[in-house]
Amino acid sequence: MISSTPMIELRRLHRFFGTVRAVDDVSFEVYKGQVFGYIGPNGAGKTTSMRILATLDLPSYGDACVDGFSVVNDPERVRRRLGFMPDYFGTYPNVNCREYLDFFARSYGLAGKERQRALKRVMGFTKLDGLAEKPTRGLSKGMKQRLCLGRAMIHDPAVLILDEPAAGLDPRARIELRIMIRELAAEGKTILVSSHILTELAEMCDQVGIIEQGRLLAVGSVEEIQKAQRTHSDVKVRVLDGAAPLAVWLEQRSDVEQIAVEGELVHFSHQGDRRDEAALLREMVQAGYQIVEFGCKQKSLEDVFMQVTRGAVQ
Repeated sequence: MISSTPMIELRRLHRFFGTVRAVDDVSFEVYKGQVFGYIGPNGAGKTTSMRILATLDLPSYGDACVDGFSVVNDPERVRRRLGFMPDYFGTYPNVNCREYLDFFARSYGLAGKERQRALKRVMGFTKLDGLAEKPTRGLSKGMKQRLCLGRAMIHDPAVLILDEPAAGLDPRARIELRIMIRELAAEGKTILVSSHILTELAEMCDQVGIIEQGRLLAVGSVEEIQKAQRTHSDVKVRVLDGAAPLAVWLEQRSDVEQIAVEGELVHFSHQGDRRDEAALLREMVQAGYQIVEFGCKQKSLEDVFMQVTRGAVQ
């Protein structure tokens, strides 16, 4: 059940750099336990939005809140509730993994047994406990990303902001990171994550927001955005005794286009959701066509992204 109070809230957020509107009237909400995917090309405004949420920048207009606290009026309370993983971070060359995390635990005021518990919890979750004595400079890209995630969650924040966490990772490391993010959400953490790997966002996010040139173009679940954009499904139907009569029947429908016949197969594009597809199949059977195969492929998040955005930069 979704809480009535959002853990992350952007309220008509604006951020200008001279004449450039890096963030231009952006509003959305993310609730406890949700993973929100923030999608957009380079320069779209994702990182600027995230920096404002992390209290590293101030909005020109509007506001952003974390757990009900304003980044403008209550930045210290926001920092206690938020962990930020930037797209690029530095690791100190002369410390090992445990010392690195211990430094940030101390920075958050953790002491004694509380700090030791936090280190054990984070190193166990990120699977860094076996590398506790390894110098940070000797870590692989994937292990460095785990270390940065551990740094962001060392003080057990309710909200995590992850800016391109999968950038540069190999396939196995990306899968493991995706699993960790879903585990954190299952524990009740609220997560805002940006990525250029849209297939992974589609798999792990409850909601997504598509931003371009500072403006939020679409927000909601992938299915909701697909429906709002009136996206089409690619449908393949196999029918006995030839497909030509079915193709003629389909040509009379306003929700079908791009019909192609190949032997017993008919390929076409269908506008509608899964219920519409089920209704279409039922009507085909009722019309007397002997359907032996019916397959639909919904447009992916990548397809929706290409449809919504224009590739504009600023």
